[in-house]
Amino acid sequence: MENEPEYGIQRQTKKSGDKFMLPISIVIAGILIAGAVTYKSGAISLQSLTAKQAVQNRQATLIDGGKILPLEQEKKILETLIANGTIDPNQLSEVSELNLLWAFGLANKNQILENGPIMDSSYGGPTNMASVGGWTVTTGSVMDHYDKHSLVALTVDQQALVEKIAKEIYRPCCDNSTYFPDCNHGMAMLGLLEYLAFQGATEEQMWNAAITANMSWFPDQYQTISQYLKIKGIDIKTVTPQMLLSAEYSSGSGFTRISAQVPQNLQQRSSGGGCGVDSGGTSATPQKQQGGCGI
Repeated sequence: MENEPEYGIQRQTKKSGDKFMLPISIVIAGILIAGAVTYKSGAISLQSLTAKQAVQNRQATLIDGGKILPLEQEKKILETLIANGTIDPNQLSEVSELNLLWAFGLANKNQILENGPIMDSSYGGPTNMASVGGWTVTTGSVMDHYDKHSLVALTVDQQALVEKIAKEIYRPCCDNSTYFPDCNHGMAMLGLLEYLAFQGATEEQMWNAAITANMSWFPDQYQTISQYLKIKGIDIKTVTPQMLLSAEYSSGSGFTRISAQVPQNLQQRSSGGGCGVDSGGTSATPQKQQGGCGI
């Protein structure tokens, strides 16, 4: 029997048919594309009584949860992150879905955080990144938690799948792929991919979940992209998550190019926003590579 990681996430064998559904809803050019992603259900277990007692004594509320992963699963993830100190509820009493996945991606031990471009010294190291230095709500130092907790241990094949997809997913706030998670959105996407891979999701299911997440985090940008598709006469049936999440559409420079071709009256710009710990908002302005989205 495999050893389960301490304070980690366990996969449990469930009876046939006892699976949960992950709803995927994508609105492109006023057309709703609805589907459902089913993957192996897992449960998150706190492995020590002390950790459980700590969670009971320190509370934090998950807000806007259940859009990307099932709500009960996200609540369990929150309990685990509070137990290991990645989230200090005394500093972050309300945790958005984006922040939850951000914390998960930052804390989970993974080769991308250990050996990927985020470790390139020419960028100043991980703490120079908004996704790391900007996570200021831990117990202790953020580097006490960066790549420190074995929340999910991926197989070789699962790790390869995460890396493959991560290199192909971009975000409108900068020009980096998820493989370089220098901002909160990138780190959150990495956490989502790791969680899904561990639960046995297929590549298609992971792509569907990724576009759902990006559209949740960047609604105005994807509304503009949908208008661009209409203007260009692109058949909605040919649009795939891989296409929308590519650098051509979803990178900062790609979105800037698309935005310039869409009339301003067809674009939405929500007030506020930002990419801080206490915000689930977005930034429409591309950021420098080494900076990403800060607080």
